[in-house]
Amino acid sequence: MAISQENRDFVGSLIDYYIGESGSYRQMAEDYAPEIESVQDAAFGIIVGCVHAGFLQAYQSQQMTPDLGDMQELGKMIKERAPLIRESVLDPGSKDREA
Repeated sequence: MAISQENRDFVGSLIDYYIGESGSYRQMAEDYAPEIESVQDAAFGIIVGCVHAGFLQAYQSQQMTPDLGDMQELGKMIKERAPLIRESVLDPGSKDREA
């Protein structure tokens, strides 16, 4: 089963949201320093985890279960936007980035 356009749009909006809020997630990650090696990597992981959780919640609310293909497609969508997520974590104050 392929991810519906509605769910693709939802994932895109989730990623946009978390890019816009990356400063908050970086600050959250900083709370765990020095226990973590990289604040930026931790913040990136938190954001990706939140996108995954939002995707799964969307499927659950539609009484659907994602299959392996759906999860792979989600991974591809996140990977395509990973440079923007990473940039937002490295420079959370930048308002000039294209989402």
